[in-house]
Amino acid sequence: MALERTLSIIKPDATRRNITGKVNAMLEEAGLRIVAQRRIWMRKHEAEAFYAVHKERPFFNDLVQFMTSGPVVVQVLEADDAVALNRRVMGATNPADADEGTIRHTFAESIEANSVHGSDSVENAAIEIGYFFSGTEIVG
Repeated sequence: MALERTLSIIKPDATRRNITGKVNAMLEEAGLRIVAQRRIWMRKHEAEAFYAVHKERPFFNDLVQFMTSGPVVVQVLEADDAVALNRRVMGATNPADADEGTIRHTFAESIEANSVHGSDSVENAAIEIGYFFSGTEIVG
């Protein structure tokens, strides 16, 4: 196994309900280490740029609106196989399909308000981490 880093975002539905600590506890209990973290309120152009890969999809505008509706917590997680581990801890995108004990099964309100975002590959993790953090902000 290789030590990896992945991006995690605790979404506005979770920060609104003040469950950031509960989400982080689940991540840490699974073996993910938080090596960078910041609470921000994304502006529209930032969310559009971050989710540009989805620009042509019908849900793009709703996603941008949701992600700018309140503060989020952006963070870098580190572990052996961090991308896959974080995706297992998050659960399926649709909380109705998420396994019991996962973040989305436990906390998500809907498929859109599903509490967390996580990188889907090591390559995308590097891009996403670079979008929010400089190297000096990540303390391993």
